[in-house]
Amino acid sequence: MSTIPEIRTLPVPDGLEGERVDAAISRMFGFSRTKAAELAAAGKVQVDGSVVGKSERVHGGAWLEVEMPQAPAPVQVVAEPVEGMEIVHDDEDVVVVVKPVGVAAHPSPGWSGPTVIGGLAAAGYRVSTSGAAERQGIVHRLDVGTSGLMAVAKSERAYTSLKRQFKERTVDKRYHTLVQGHPDPTSGTIDAPIGRHPQHDYKWAVTAEGKPSVTHYDLIEAFRAASLLDVKLETGRTHQIRVHMAAHRHPCVGDLTYGADPTLAKRLRLTRQWLHAVRLGFEHPGTGDWVEYASEYPDDLQQALDLVREETYG
Repeated sequence: MSTIPEIRTLPVPDGLEGERVDAAISRMFGFSRTKAAELAAAGKVQVDGSVVGKSERVHGGAWLEVEMPQAPAPVQVVAEPVEGMEIVHDDEDVVVVVKPVGVAAHPSPGWSGPTVIGGLAAAGYRVSTSGAAERQGIVHRLDVGTSGLMAVAKSERAYTSLKRQFKERTVDKRYHTLVQGHPDPTSGTIDAPIGRHPQHDYKWAVTAEGKPSVTHYDLIEAFRAASLLDVKLETGRTHQIRVHMAAHRHPCVGDLTYGADPTLAKRLRLTRQWLHAVRLGFEHPGTGDWVEYASEYPDDLQQALDLVREETYG
């Protein structure tokens, strides 16, 4: 049975006078510029009853009509063992894992690879039933290309407590990252809002329309071509460290998505960004005690670090 498309119509504010159609859609309906352009190209955008292209201009007071994209089909959790996923703590409330690179936190549209939730299910773990079906128990995430510590709620009280702690920014999330060049100053805070990239759906960017995002960093060790940093997140935006370091002109080594030098990544035999969640601390939901967990660098990151040291001291 076919689904009747949802049509939304809004008057163009005077403040958007002269804007391109794709820019107006992005501002008014919350889509990325890329998605807005796709809708226009598919003939799903009208201005005052006439189909328009993405580059046409709008005027204040015109009626902008958009056929909304259909919601993706719900994704299912597949119980599948995850090679290399280490359990560092397990009790009735929380399981803490070291997520390997190439693993997502939970299933999502377009991702068919392994997930933390699927790996826990395959190992016989039962997690909290709070949250969307495909991400039950997930209270925070790491990028597919980022390795390190993740906490997953097993009990409902743990889910509620950990979500609150992340919201109140009391969780201590520490990362180590190898970045290109030498940040000046060597310790500092990057306070810049992050939102969807205006041209690329898969990327994020520092943008005035983004959400407040704060990253603190301290130099651990400097090398000829790069610097090893300790990073503490005050907020938890998608790709936050990667976006902030790239905007600071010191992208994470190996992070080709955000402008890292591919020749340096090749020299260091890296196939992903050098970024690892090394420490995670929070108030235990059951006992109220402060608990902390640590993780060593995985082999590929340690190898790259050894190589960059050789370039400096060899």
